[in-house]
Amino acid sequence: MNISFDLDSTLIPNGKEFETEKRSGIAKFFGIEEMRKGTAELITELKKEGNKINVYTTSFRTKRKIRRTLKYYGITVDRIVNQTENQRELKMRNINSSKYPPAFDFDIHIDDSNGVGIEAERHNFRAIIIEPSDKNWIEKIKKDIKTLHNNV
Repeated sequence: MNISFDLDSTLIPNGKEFETEKRSGIAKFFGIEEMRKGTAELITELKKEGNKINVYTTSFRTKRKIRRTLKYYGITVDRIVNQTENQRELKMRNINSSKYPPAFDFDIHIDDSNGVGIEAERHNFRAIIIEPSDKNWIEKIKKDIKTLHNNV
C-alpha cells in the first residue's frame, strides 16, 4: 500500500500533545523538529511489510527541511508532498479540499484532523484519523491499515 502521513499534530507536535524522541542541542540548533515517539519504528515496520511511506502535509516547509528532520530520526520516505505542490495539483484537478491523497496515488492517509476525515467521506478516499493525545496511536494505525487492506 502507498501510505501517507500528515506532519503537524500527527508526527510533529504543535505543543506538548504527545511524547517525543530525544533531540540533541545541535539538532535543535540546525532546526530539526521534534518527532512523535515511536514514529521511526512504526515507519520501519510498515516499510518491511512492503508499504511505501510518504509525507503529505499542508505545511509550507520545504521538502528539504522535512527530509532533513526525518533523516535525523532515521526515517526515509518515498515522497514528500508539501502545501505548494498540494495546492498546485488540487487546483489543476479543480478539487476543493484541503487534502486529496488519490491525486498523489496514496491509498491511505493518516492525519489528526477530523476535517480530513470528513473530506475522506466526501471525496471517497481512505483516511485514518488519530488523536494527538492517543497513547495507542501505533496500534490503531496498524489495526486500521490491516482492516483497510483486507477490504480492498
